[in-house]
Amino acid sequence: MSLIKSISGIRGTIGGKVNDNLTPVDVVKFAAAFGTWLQRNHNKENLTLVIGRDARISGEMVNSLVTGTLQGLGINVIDLGLSTTPTVEVMVPELNADGGIILTASHNPKQWNALKLLNENGEFINGENGAEVLRIADNEDFDFAEVDDLGKYETRSDGFDIHISKILALPMVDAEAVKAKKFKVVLDAVNSTGGISIPPLLEQLGCEVVKLYCEPNGHFPHNPEPLKEHLSDICELVRKEKADLGIVVDPDVDRLAIIDENGEMFGEEYTLVAVADYLLKHKKGAAVSNLSSSRALRDVAEKHNSEYFASAVGEVNVVTLMKEKNAVIGGEGNGGIIYPDLHYGRDSLVGAALFLTHLAHENKTVSELRTTYPAYFMGKKKIELTPEINVDELLTKMENLYQNEEISTVDGVKIDFSESWVHFRKSNTEPIIRIYTEAKSQEEADQLGDDMIAKIKSLI
Repeated sequence: MSLIKSISGIRGTIGGKVNDNLTPVDVVKFAAAFGTWLQRNHNKENLTLVIGRDARISGEMVNSLVTGTLQGLGINVIDLGLSTTPTVEVMVPELNADGGIILTASHNPKQWNALKLLNENGEFINGENGAEVLRIADNEDFDFAEVDDLGKYETRSDGFDIHISKILALPMVDAEAVKAKKFKVVLDAVNSTGGISIPPLLEQLGCEVVKLYCEPNGHFPHNPEPLKEHLSDICELVRKEKADLGIVVDPDVDRLAIIDENGEMFGEEYTLVAVADYLLKHKKGAAVSNLSSSRALRDVAEKHNSEYFASAVGEVNVVTLMKEKNAVIGGEGNGGIIYPDLHYGRDSLVGAALFLTHLAHENKTVSELRTTYPAYFMGKKKIELTPEINVDELLTKMENLYQNEEISTVDGVKIDFSESWVHFRKSNTEPIIRIYTEAKSQEEADQLGDDMIAKIKSLI
């Protein structure tokens, strides 16, 4: 079974049986549920919804199904075609639409696709709203429009232009400083829409762009998650081209990874850290990330006499806390930059523009910039338990065991030690505890994870 329904949307593998995989029937049912929810929550006629997709092979098919279903409900559709998650998020309020759908399975392999749901602000719907959409879908509680009331359909091809112009108009993006540096940038867009959205931005910033896997054909040449083990090709090309840096994005362009001039990873966690360092230097305020993100962001915030706050894991949770704290910058340690002066969503385009501005102002190489930040290393492990074990009870025991340390129970249990931390999160679908650790060396991070696994086993 490869169909996953959650409060943030529905995703699955293409083909197979209804309710087991992401079949046309499942796509129609879920699109109808979201459209129905929108109609019930807006006291107006002629609702309009913006839709965009990444370059997955299944995207055109899924797009047709979703578009037809929404029109069948009497909802007008503005189709951006090949787009990015942040571009759709920007265009929903830009076009005064009532919501949006992004067709992307983010960093999942090419056989996956998904429907991600946006409200009228271009932000992901919250848990309560998502639960209602799921209920409508499960009950097939929708009515379609009569023939004279079908929704209208139009296409727009200016989404990237509008998105980029808004980025270049931001006061904290110093286009002239970046242009003066004439950076040479290698871009790996994993044959998705980063290949047609990032180059125009970089070129308008005066960069020379060397394209790698920028044809938006949906045939991902490597695992699309921007992790070190998947990025040997761009690391080699950065060295060969003697480029100033490499930029890597995932298929829907909401995660940003940087490669230094030596072909080494800047560190996915440190994309957000570097951008926060630049912004907080010029504007005091809060920085927000989730509990499983690097402590380096907290250190940078403290350096600039700013506050740091940690949310539960998940973009919706980060955004909620950012609004509560009126944060200057936020995001997730997987390379997700959320800059509220533009919009409340992870955005690789604005992240790249802010990073390049910081790099230009600091007058350093990327590797030199990296050495200015605290060195932390992360470990990720899991422990599988038998179904009869009470995971919540087990986590409470760990919390009590380390009650003299700094503890957060916002999302699972996180224990902060003086030089390291460990975060326990239980799976919602299986008897597994995921264990995230961070320390001053990889060996220490891995050892901390092993020690915690041993401690949990001793408590069972």
